[in-house]
Amino acid sequence: MELPKFLLGDNTDHPNAIFIVHTDYPRFIINLENDEVEWLEDFSPEDEKELAGEINGLIEAATNFYDREVSRYEED
Repeated sequence: MELPKFLLGDNTDHPNAIFIVHTDYPRFIINLENDEVEWLEDFSPEDEKELAGEINGLIEAATNFYDREVSRYEED
């Protein structure tokens, strides 16, 4: 099965939270309510250095995905 790069999620235990799941490496979940990021990968120190420059771009892409999805619901 091929997964989309981003998935939108919610949970009734966290009624104000909106979660974006990034399914590609590096996998993570961001809570848009408070911008908290949970990494689903274990990183070596070398990986952390390499990803440091990419993290902001990944979070921005996740936010853009959310904005795009919401705009599609509003169009209907």
